[in-house]
Amino acid sequence: MTTTAVLPVPAAPLAGTPMADIPARIAPAPDFAHLIRLSDDTGLFEHARHAIVRREHGYCTDDVARGLLVTSREAHPSAAIQRLSDCYLGFLTHAQDASGAFHNRLSHDRRWTDQPSLGDWWGRALWGLGTAAVRNPAPWIRQEARVAFAMGAGCRSPAPHAMAFAGLGAAEVLRLYPDDEAAAALLGDAAAAVGVPDSNPQWPWPQHRLTYANAALAEVVIAAGDLLDDERLLDRGLRMLTWLSDIQVVDGRLSVLPVAGWQCGTARLRHDQQPIEVAALADAAVTAADATGDQAWLRLVDQAAGWFLGANDIGAAMWDPATGGAYDGLTLGGPNANQGAESTLALISTLQHTQALSP
Repeated sequence: MTTTAVLPVPAAPLAGTPMADIPARIAPAPDFAHLIRLSDDTGLFEHARHAIVRREHGYCTDDVARGLLVTSREAHPSAAIQRLSDCYLGFLTHAQDASGAFHNRLSHDRRWTDQPSLGDWWGRALWGLGTAAVRNPAPWIRQEARVAFAMGAGCRSPAPHAMAFAGLGAAEVLRLYPDDEAAAALLGDAAAAVGVPDSNPQWPWPQHRLTYANAALAEVVIAAGDLLDDERLLDRGLRMLTWLSDIQVVDGRLSVLPVAGWQCGTARLRHDQQPIEVAALADAAVTAADATGDQAWLRLVDQAAGWFLGANDIGAAMWDPATGGAYDGLTLGGPNANQGAESTLALISTLQHTQALSP
């Protein structure tokens, strides 16, 4: 267990500001300083106590894959950011076995503590590798990432989230290589794994419980509908994302589902909210805008950036400008002061989208 401290709630720069007055262009540029702090020559450490790395908790493929995704999105990375891409790709290729599955957890003494399998980390590894295969500015990284992606693309997980993450990697590959049959098959199977939304208009979702990174499920269905030319799937994914945004926007600001999730027919809790939900909504909104040409979806990106900057339920900034790290959760008493990898990657990912929208 990591030590959790809750920060008092300061006056956030955007607290009390109507969301209509918070355009994406005022968000800061992505800051990789804390990601660099959390990384060494092996990979990306999972946890931090405040901004200090908790090396004893080791590394995980989940976070390294997300690290490769955000570093590969940088069109003109600094030498330090490009070194992160090199490191993260090396970690993922070491984590992958001959079947295409991945280990998830590596201890600080460089020993795997699990067996290769097809959990969320497999899906996120393919998402990171697919992104690197298309977007990374280094040709050799693009080549090696595509080889590793292809090794894993023939696998299938029984878990809808794992399939959704893998499908998002397949979508990245298909956008550049539309004739990649393995990527197309994986994307189609990922959309099928998400399932068909319930006919209940009060709960139009494939599962009876919303859990984590929910928008990724809608996003992969949207991507499949767009890239596989399936209007039925596209409409289904857009309806899913519309409902998710409707239930998580309150008075123009994001109030995302808490870590405990939400079961159909039960009371909804408001805390603890985590950055992964915010970043997933921003990712899905960009995919929806690209698929439909409807720029109104990008309002969610503004709201996601606003959540980090203080336009949230308690008006607290959810990142530390001094370190570049994001806080691990939003509690009723204030932000969780720890700045782990998942939260910091969610911040960077969201700010990358706002940068892309800036004139």
